[in-house]
Amino acid sequence: MSEAAGTGPHEPERPAAADGADPAPEDGRPQSGSSMSAAFGAAARKSGLGAMAEGDAPTGKALLAAMGGVRGIAEAILPGLVFLIVYTLTFDLVPSIVAPVALGVLFAIARLVQRQPVTQAVGGLLGIALSAALALLSGRAEDFYVLGFWTNGAYAVALLVSVLVGWPAVGLVAGYLMGSGTSWRTHPGQRRAMRWLTLVWVAMFAARLLVQLPLYFSGNVELLGTLRLLMGIPLYAPLLVLSWLVVRAVFPKAPSSAVA
Repeated sequence: MSEAAGTGPHEPERPAAADGADPAPEDGRPQSGSSMSAAFGAAARKSGLGAMAEGDAPTGKALLAAMGGVRGIAEAILPGLVFLIVYTLTFDLVPSIVAPVALGVLFAIARLVQRQPVTQAVGGLLGIALSAALALLSGRAEDFYVLGFWTNGAYAVALLVSVLVGWPAVGLVAGYLMGSGTSWRTHPGQRRAMRWLTLVWVAMFAARLLVQLPLYFSGNVELLGTLRLLMGIPLYAPLLVLSWLVVRAVFPKAPSSAVA
């Protein structure tokens, strides 16, 4: 998305760029519209869809990269799995929350030792620590999953609001990823596809809450933990593939320079 350069009443008219792009300001500084487009484009490429954008068809390698690789999947799944296993075997809250926290610390240390980015591991560790603290403070093992409820609820609400205000979030990501900015909103077919695709993501987050909250209130920790795992990556991965297929079907392929 770019904005045409304005010309003040006493300013000389700036020549148009040869390729139809926005002319560069005379002081050499980037225009705010171009900077914003670049920022949105960079954010889009860091999303799950961005990691899938290496080719016309989704590949196993691209899908694995979108989920953070083998290590990213392990960091997402193993803490919850360890909590569930330890609690099922012992019904003791303290070791059940100590084990996933210790595992999160090991993940962070391993990344530091290997000089890899630790953002994902540290973020996961903070989430595990907060979940453990909530369970420890209440003395209820099911409270280990409360943070996940709030996270899913926040995503569902944010995505639904984006649809209601006419700016479907998936469309914003796809538009900047495909190099078309927000121009998709002027094409009824693309706008409709992005609206429905965003609603599908809303449905996934809402389904997690509808299925898991009754188990939380009934105190069924074992089934809650199992469904939490089954409704995590096993739901996320196919929906990510579906999203990329829809995006590639409704958006024309952008030149490589458009998303650079």
